[in-house]
Amino acid sequence: MQILITMPVTEKEMAKFHSAAPEAEFICVQNPNVTEEMIASSTVIIGNVPTSKIKAAPGLKLLQLNSAGANEFCVPGVLAPETVLCNATGAYGVALAEHMLAQILMLIKKLDKYEDNQKNHIWRDEGEVTGIYGSTTLIIGAGDIGTEFGRRMAALGSRVIGIRRHKVEPADYMAASGTMEDIDRFLPEADFVACALPATRETYHLFDRERVGRMKRTAILTNIGRGNLIETEVLAEALNNRVIAGACIDVTDPEPLPADSILWDCPNLILTPHISGSYHLRHTYDRIIEIACRNLSAFLGGGELINQVDFETGYRKL
Repeated sequence: MQILITMPVTEKEMAKFHSAAPEAEFICVQNPNVTEEMIASSTVIIGNVPTSKIKAAPGLKLLQLNSAGANEFCVPGVLAPETVLCNATGAYGVALAEHMLAQILMLIKKLDKYEDNQKNHIWRDEGEVTGIYGSTTLIIGAGDIGTEFGRRMAALGSRVIGIRRHKVEPADYMAASGTMEDIDRFLPEADFVACALPATRETYHLFDRERVGRMKRTAILTNIGRGNLIETEVLAEALNNRVIAGACIDVTDPEPLPADSILWDCPNLILTPHISGSYHLRHTYDRIIEIACRNLSAFLGGGELINQVDFETGYRKL
């Protein structure tokens, strides 16, 4: 059996994979240098591969992604019907939650303005700031990432409301919870609106002009999921016209963001180039390896897989 690994791995990680599958032949090739032939001859793939090269490979039985997002692999015809798809949900929560918090603090404490002043050798008080203590945070997508972020906001004194696809009782750090149908009910209360959603049919342009208009004029919108949650022109208009107080985004539509995009010059926008995840934080990488090894052992031993993706929704199966 051939196992293709497209993640960067050292001897230490390879020893873990060999322990999980001692009889397997391993091939390690960095994405995007993977070929169609490598995919076609592999029974298991650990790591993401270009969907254009999969060609519904009939011999591929398990694809363990190194990403939490799986939407592009759920498109009919990409994977063969017998291929099991698993994602890396649970690996990114810490890194993305810390990134979101850092962006928010930078914006509300005007640290971006003080950074500009420092570069220009200007000693100037930029005036009043806002805080997290006593605020209300609405988390749309209170899964792994949303939970990690919500706990941090609650610890800093924010009243947290969580939104999930299915009705669940509020977590211990939450004041309330709801489903996607409750977004508009909670939106006018929120000082911070944090979005941690994958790209699906339901989330495409979820924040249209009307929904953004329901937010407080003093509210901050942060998006860590996928850029097409909000149309670029709508976000730019909301910032330029002070419909909302600001935004913190790590994702855009399209990506990479073109040099002439209107977003670059929007006021009160903290923008990073989709770098909150990846392997920038060692904790994330270690968790992905842990998930992959666990699923590899389960797959070979007939055990229960974690993070199996539902092809209809693009989310992890409940």
